[in-house]
Amino acid sequence: MLRKTGCEPSFRISDEGWAEGAVRCPSTHSDERPAGSPIDLLVIHNISLPPGEFGTGCVQRFFTDRLSVDEHPTFESLRDLHVASHFLIERTGTVTQFLPCTARGWHAGISSFEGRSRCNDFSIGIEVEGTDFCPFEEAQYASLVRLARAIILRYPIRAVAGHSDIAPGRKTDPGPFFDWSRLAVPEILGCGVSFPFFKACGLTI
Repeated sequence: MLRKTGCEPSFRISDEGWAEGAVRCPSTHSDERPAGSPIDLLVIHNISLPPGEFGTGCVQRFFTDRLSVDEHPTFESLRDLHVASHFLIERTGTVTQFLPCTARGWHAGISSFEGRSRCNDFSIGIEVEGTDFCPFEEAQYASLVRLARAIILRYPIRAVAGHSDIAPGRKTDPGPFFDWSRLAVPEILGCGVSFPFFKACGLTI
């Protein structure tokens, strides 16, 4: 467990939807949410660019239309693709914010949750730098708990789901190495949110 130093950012969310302590890297890959749509779902993803490589800065460039597909052979599949989550948590635990939480980010794609389609309309997306094939870092979990709590305290979040929960068969992230129990802590559970992962496993928390 990481020792708290008292210097960790709280990530308090402003009225405009920006998190204190997060690095801002504004993206245009968003639009307005439907009028009256609640923000009540938090979606966890994983990402690495190139695949399996970390700390390259490619994710930031991809989300802000500054990534050349010529940089790596695998990037050809990203040509003309315009996506962005609201947040990225790097392997070091650094949190970058691309979109205000109030904006509809383009992160979920074709998706549905509890009978509602178009999850982008009512969700906030967090990318955790990683893959389906290796463990995540302690620093990432520590930042994720603080960020998730800040979001839950600011918006009426009812559930924390993986991309695989809202797009089964199409997406697998955050993957088998993501330890959902790291989010099942009192400061999160005390806010009354549910976790589809535990429900699918038949677990009660």
